[in-house]
Formats: sequence, C-alpha cells, structure tokens
Amino acid sequence: MTTLGSASLSPSIAAAADAATAAGVRVRELRELAELEEVYRLYDAIWRPDPKNPPVTTELLRALTKAGNYVGGAYDGDELIGACVGFFSAPAEVAMHSHVAGVSQSARGRNIGFALKLHQRAWALRRGVSTIAWTFDPLIRRNSYFNVAKLAAQPTEYLTNFYGDMQDGINSGDDTDRLLVRWELDAPAVGAAAVRRAPAVDVRMMPGATVALACGADGGPEAGADSAEGTVLVAVPADVEGLRHTDPAAAKAWRAALREVLGGLLADGAVVTGFDRAGWYVLDAGKELS
Repeated sequence: MTTLGSASLSPSIAAAADAATAAGVRVRELRELAELEEVYRLYDAIWRPDPKNPPVTTELLRALTKAGNYVGGAYDGDELIGACVGFFSAPAEVAMHSHVAGVSQSARGRNIGFALKLHQRAWALRRGVSTIAWTFDPLIRRNSYFNVAKLAAQPTEYLTNFYGDMQDGINSGDDTDRLLVRWELDAPAVGAAAVRRAPAVDVRMMPGATVALACGADGGPEAGADSAEGTVLVAVPADVEGLRHTDPAAAKAWRAALREVLGGLLADGAVVTGFDRAGWYVLDAGKELS
C-alpha cells in the first residue's frame, strides 16, 4: 500500500491506492516463486478444481510473470486473500486479457475485488495498455453487478459453453456460458467508476422498458416480450450458485433462458447499458428486434 498522498499520484494510481485503503489490504504485483505458490493455493481453495485442470499452476504463473504479464495480490497482513492474473493479448501493445481473479470466501464483502481490478488498471495504464477484456458467468448476480455497474466494463459478446465441462466446486453440473466484457481503461465512465461516481441504475425509473426475461413467482425464468425496441430488461436469479445445489433443473432452465434472451439480444445488436443491483441487465435494443 503506497504511503504517498493521493494528490501526488496520477488519477489511476490514486484511485487504486484509495480502494486498497478502503478495503483494508495491501495490493501489489507478485513475482517471486513463493508468492506465486500462494496464488495457486488460494485459487485451489476458492474453486476446489479437478486436480487435472486447475485454474493456474505455479509454473504457468512463473512463466507469465517472466514474460512481463500481470499477477497481483491483495494481502491482509501477511495473508494473501485475493489475486488477479492477466496477460497481454492482440494487439499486444495496447490490450490485455484478465484470465482469472478470486477473493477468499472469508474476505467477501470488503471490496477487495474492486481494489485488485483498480490496481490492475493502474498497472496496465502505466504500460500503455488501454483495454482489458475478461469473461464472467452472466447468471451470477453479484458478478454481473461488479463488472457492469461497479467497474463500468462493457459486455460485447455472449459465449456459449465457453470453457466446456468444468469439474470444480463452482461450475460443476452447468454449462460454462460467459459474457465477454471490454474495460476501456481511460473511458470517462470507467474513470468515474474508479472513484465511485458512476451513476446508479434503477429499473424503477424505467416505466416504459420492455421486460424480455423476468423472475417468475416460483423463482424460475419467465419469458417476456418476443420483440422489443428501446430499453429492454433481462433478469437473472438471486442465487444461481445455490440453485445448482438445491434445484439443478431450475439452474439449467435459467441458463437456457438467459442464453436465448440475453445472447439473442446481443447477437442482434443490442447494447448493455447497465445492471441494476436488484438483478436486471438493462439494454438499449435500438430498433425493433425480431
């Protein structure tokens, strides 16, 4: 954690330092072998993966850092409680792909993920990188809010079963659909989000919006309008991870519905403009879609 006052730092570095202070962590780049082993163990505890297919290996992290790529860690005292890994992507001079990020279950709710991403943003901007892309599960409400609302990352593509079958403690039993987002690091919206000045999205203030997918009375997906124009709302369940354990059929129904509705809207040219904390993607569908 930097000891310099925020006023003496560039805006991106200052925002990252302030986020780390607010979360009560030190965030720094990791390069040493022992540190990278800590990242491997942290991810293993979070995902409980198939031993034959872990999210990363220590050897891979070592190679990535040697090649100049990004591995960042958040520490509470001497304990690593969050980490983020990214690598340069085409065009390599100006773009990165953020491969995996995770925070210890015991440290959730402290905005540590936010601090990690702002550290990654500052690191990338110092190296001339203007865009970072990554994927996330569009059914997990907290991740949707974090990526779209809190970071102001822009969804660009719906990817069906992107990773195939993943045998771990989070994804097992479900297809691995993902939403690809682009984080334009110097965009005004991203800069505002970094200092917590992004405007909140509230679907209650959108009485004329068309509901394309809603949460039914039974908690399952409920289809809305077949076609829409202007503002369109697409719901996600409150806790799809819980549903995967308590009602796998309902979780699969949500996956199929979101794939058809959100995936279809994006394929037809609709643009995600926000995410309401209550569980709604907000899209601008432009002209009528069919």
